[in-house]
Amino acid sequence: MFIDRSMTRKVITITRDTGILEAKELMAENGIRHLPVVDEENRLIGIVTDRDVRSALPSILMDDYDSTDERKRLSRITAKEIMSANPVTVSPTYTLQDALLLMQKSRVGAFPVVDADGKLEGIISIRDLMRAFINVLGIGEPGVLIGILVEEKVGQLKKIVDAITEEKVSFGSVLVARYWEKDKRAVFPYLLTNNPARVKKKLQDMGYTLLDPMDWYLDQLPKHD
Repeated sequence: MFIDRSMTRKVITITRDTGILEAKELMAENGIRHLPVVDEENRLIGIVTDRDVRSALPSILMDDYDSTDERKRLSRITAKEIMSANPVTVSPTYTLQDALLLMQKSRVGAFPVVDADGKLEGIISIRDLMRAFINVLGIGEPGVLIGILVEEKVGQLKKIVDAITEEKVSFGSVLVARYWEKDKRAVFPYLLTNNPARVKKKLQDMGYTLLDPMDWYLDQLPKHD
């Protein structure tokens, strides 16, 4: 799925001359943490985050924080002085997976989405990605996640899908992940049922080992240089 279907299109933006106090108020009023900075033609030139604002403001413990002189000084600080210029951006044709991996690598909470001319089209945040993956995986509907250990060979996933379908149970999604034992995979079907007992017994009768999804985590995977 491309991120242009999941991004926030109505983006609140500021200009390079927007004051820091106005930026702080915009974030508070709209419950956001990122303000793209654009020029007169809506081209992205930077981004201001809540961290940038906090770093530029004095501590709330300072006695003169609300003094007239201090507010005058703060009012002269503009976005161009605190923004991150040339922020990491993504294209509308990026996939959700692309954005998620880039977010993990870059350690940022949101990416401006720009077209080929650098014009802002939207913004995609970790909140947008979570909502999109919930929809993609079908886990917004009531159901149960089960784990199955399988051999890494052709046909295993089809056998599992066929076995579950024969029990008249629908899928929200199916994830296949690496496993720490060689030539094994962990399969996680999200079943749209609240009673998976029959499905579990059938899979065990077929010789599959069931995994507890709550006990399975990526940190158990072998580390590679």
